[in-house]
Amino acid sequence: MRKLFMLLLLLPFVAMAQTKPITLEDIYKKGTFRGEFVPAVFDNTKKEPELKTDGLKDENGTPFGHPDEEIASPSHNGRWLLKKGTEPIYRRSSKSFVYLFDEASGKLSKLEEEKLLHPGFSPDGSKIAYVKANNLYIYDIATAKATAVTTDGKWNGVINGNCDWVYEEEFEFTRAYDWSPKGNYLAYYRFDESQVKDYNLTIYDNAHNKDYRYKYPKAGDSNSNVDIYIYDVANRTKAKAQYEQGDIYIPRIKWTRDDNTLVVYWMNRHQNDLKLLATNAVTGASTLLYQETNKYYVEINDDWWFLKDGRHFLFTSEMNGYKHLYLYSLDGKTKIQLTKGSNEVTEVNAVDEANKRIYFTMAWPRPMDRNVFVTDFAGKKTWPLTQGEAWHRVEFNDDFTKFFDYRSDLNTPQTVTLNKVVADKKKGISAILEKTVNESAKLRGKMEEYGYGKAEFIRVPNSKGDTLNGWMLKPAGFDPSKKYPVLFCNYGGPGSQQVANRFGAVSSWHQLLAQKGFIVVSVDNTGTGFRGEEFKKKTYLQLGKFEIEDQIDAAKYLGAMPFVDKDNIGHWGWSFGGFMSSLAITKGNEVFSAAVAVAPVTNWRYYDNIYTERYMRTPEENAKGYDDNSPVNFTDRIKGKYLIIHGTADDNVHFQNATQMITALVKSNIDFESAYYPNKNHGIGGQADNTTFHLWSKMTNWILNNMGNANTQKAGSQGKQPRAF
Repeated sequence: MRKLFMLLLLLPFVAMAQTKPITLEDIYKKGTFRGEFVPAVFDNTKKEPELKTDGLKDENGTPFGHPDEEIASPSHNGRWLLKKGTEPIYRRSSKSFVYLFDEASGKLSKLEEEKLLHPGFSPDGSKIAYVKANNLYIYDIATAKATAVTTDGKWNGVINGNCDWVYEEEFEFTRAYDWSPKGNYLAYYRFDESQVKDYNLTIYDNAHNKDYRYKYPKAGDSNSNVDIYIYDVANRTKAKAQYEQGDIYIPRIKWTRDDNTLVVYWMNRHQNDLKLLATNAVTGASTLLYQETNKYYVEINDDWWFLKDGRHFLFTSEMNGYKHLYLYSLDGKTKIQLTKGSNEVTEVNAVDEANKRIYFTMAWPRPMDRNVFVTDFAGKKTWPLTQGEAWHRVEFNDDFTKFFDYRSDLNTPQTVTLNKVVADKKKGISAILEKTVNESAKLRGKMEEYGYGKAEFIRVPNSKGDTLNGWMLKPAGFDPSKKYPVLFCNYGGPGSQQVANRFGAVSSWHQLLAQKGFIVVSVDNTGTGFRGEEFKKKTYLQLGKFEIEDQIDAAKYLGAMPFVDKDNIGHWGWSFGGFMSSLAITKGNEVFSAAVAVAPVTNWRYYDNIYTERYMRTPEENAKGYDDNSPVNFTDRIKGKYLIIHGTADDNVHFQNATQMITALVKSNIDFESAYYPNKNHGIGGQADNTTFHLWSKMTNWILNNMGNANTQKAGSQGKQPRAF
């Protein structure tokens, strides 16, 4: 009996010893912890067209192979646009060789001899619009001829039908044209960039390098002048949309269901006044459809739907302090708030106009959860389709009678189920499970094999009286009598969320660090999303102030825990998170002993104007807000260790941020380490050239060697790791 007792006592240690150590190769080369892709395939809906490219040959008779992308004609008439040789430009844009394939004739034809942007069929599938050399074209399939809608396009001068850099990045779209519902008109943007300042990047090669120049308006700089034109396809005439000119933005255009009415979204430069202008396609004349003002700023998104009845539109807004759904009539007589309360709508999943139902996702019951609901067009009756503290992502079929539910939580990979929507006159609307499709068995097995730890949610008080949401992952074999170093992994930017009850919020890299003996923590500071407008917009005009104060408060709170080594608390972040890490090691010098900042903003004067001015206004209006919260101004406070990493071809957060930070570090006589990746953009990635693996190896080794203590492992010999720079 004694032997059996001792054996049972030792079992946890034996099991722990048998788990495999997570390696960087597992994460960044082998894909050991990659989840399964489970498509939402419904049996009772119309089948999407499928294309088989076997046997296709290009214009030279060479086998075409698999295209980079297939675009089916919306009329499903057997015509396809096929992309090959796709070349990325910026975050959302790319250009490709574009081919038209007709299944009936078997003919494959190349539209142009050069790469094109944004090829798109007209609604009836008879024409194709695309952008070439900053000009917009319409290709008529019947005649195989292209008509130039514009001819004044010029690199770094005039852009037609495509976004300039800052619109693409900050208003989050790149195709700057839109067919009318019946295809009679083509509305498009024209950007005049002549007054926008150039930014140049050096592309390093084996000769004399290359200079890449593009238009990038920094905070306070001039923007492109933007015009909206509506092109009459049959008559080949165009009307210019009429709206108040000046220092303004046009963040969206959308057609109503009426083929003659385009809605132009007009916004002032401060981004606190939004107007929707119903614009006549023939004359360009406009009338005010909707206006929203805000004491901070109005957020722009794609949550706008003009309904098939031609009389109503649906949208989300923070006008009452939380993001909710609204249904208005085009004539302004009906204004209904469909959802209410302190839990925010995060997504509209489907609009069933026939039955007057709206399916939406809400951050409920906690900000870190997601559950799906359905409400009627009156907003009087709302029913939950999913429940519990978890993260639900859904996809509906065409008639909204079924949906796939992808459910996960902080420690559990997704389970995919097929569910049926049931409407009962007495009981209301509910969801019934039809079958479980996938339970991520392979990934769950790998997690057990490699000894994944379980993270827990924490609630952290700050010095302002708020309670912050966070999660904590303790080291493998956690011993409360020991003291462990802590690594904060933080983004913290406006409206963001890292403390989410979904699988993947705690990454395999976090698990690797926990295996090495670190406590890994993430805390969503003031300014993050899904807790109401006031919590998110409190950072207005002083971006970075409350955010880093919260991170400092959280570090102090954790430092008081008996198992935390308060002298070894580090901070890691990328982009806005790198800005936070740089503030942590400067303004937070009393509590943070080390920081890794990847592609950080180090002074908001260096960043683009749409994003920065949304939260800060211009440097001329708010110099103190800029200067008091930029880490480049506080390098003399650094006491701990600092690693700054950047890609030299970062078109978003320029390498300039790193060079100016390093200049300030040198001036302050502060020791630091740096790493730069030639010709890499903001993502600093690359599998073929080993960049991704090298970057994460570099950071991991540095953290192990500079943030660890006696209870953590140093950078070891598992896998071939790069040596320190």
